[in-house]
Amino acid sequence: MRQKLYLAVVVVFTLAVIIFALQNLASITLNFFTFHMTAPLAVFVVVIYVLGALTGGGLYGMVRASYRKARQPSTH
Repeated sequence: MRQKLYLAVVVVFTLAVIIFALQNLASITLNFFTFHMTAPLAVFVVVIYVLGALTGGGLYGMVRASYRKARQPSTH
């Protein structure tokens, strides 16, 4: 049941991001220190969404592994 709810939330959020991206096709310029890039807002939204998913999943995996390791009995 929990997996279905999680999947539904992910699908709804992904659809919202896609709709937002398709409705915001105007080009913008991204400035970060000396880096400048001009692209449609939709491109930046999708790239940031994917980077967030990757880093969030990686962080979740690291915390989960750390928790498992901390719960194992010490052999010393």
